[in-house]
Amino acid sequence: MITFLQGQLVEALPTQVIVDVQGVGYDLLIPLSSYDKLPKPGQPVKILTHLAIREDAHVLYGFMTASERELFRLLIDTVSGIGPKIALNILSGMNPVAFRGAVASGDVKALSSISGVGKKTAERIVVELKDKVGAAGAWEAASAQRALSPDDQKINDAVLALMALGFKQIEAHDTVRAAAAMLGPQANVEDLVRASLKKGA
Repeated sequence: MITFLQGQLVEALPTQVIVDVQGVGYDLLIPLSSYDKLPKPGQPVKILTHLAIREDAHVLYGFMTASERELFRLLIDTVSGIGPKIALNILSGMNPVAFRGAVASGDVKALSSISGVGKKTAERIVVELKDKVGAAGAWEAASAQRALSPDDQKINDAVLALMALGFKQIEAHDTVRAAAAMLGPQANVEDLVRASLKKGA
């Protein structure tokens, strides 16, 4: 499995890029969200990849962030009827944080506004992904709508980590706030999560 490519960006279009890795040119299909993060052609680049093997072709998909690739894989592996093409459309039409927020809140209208995603597909996405995205997705989306100070961002990241580990939102928030008060402003996200897990154990 090819997990990433590191080389020189030769050509960049909104839907595909060519990367030269030690004299070998790789053609990758990308979402618009990744296109916005690319360096200029001729610059070094590292692109995370997903290799799809079909009967007639091996297709490489490229992503500039881990969250984009995770969402792409979640869509094609979990939601029936969604293949790589629609998954790329979804990433092109909505960033991962907004997508998880829309799924968590059951916002079928927002999801069906994405090119290639009709109402039925949007409803299927909500039903099949709601448990996987859950409360953490709603919390993350709400947090993204307000500008956070560095301290609040640390608390937010620690809360998300605890929610991913199964804590309820209120419980995670209270536990992290208590850990932050105890450890002080020099504590990083890892310290806060560790202290919270000890407190919650």
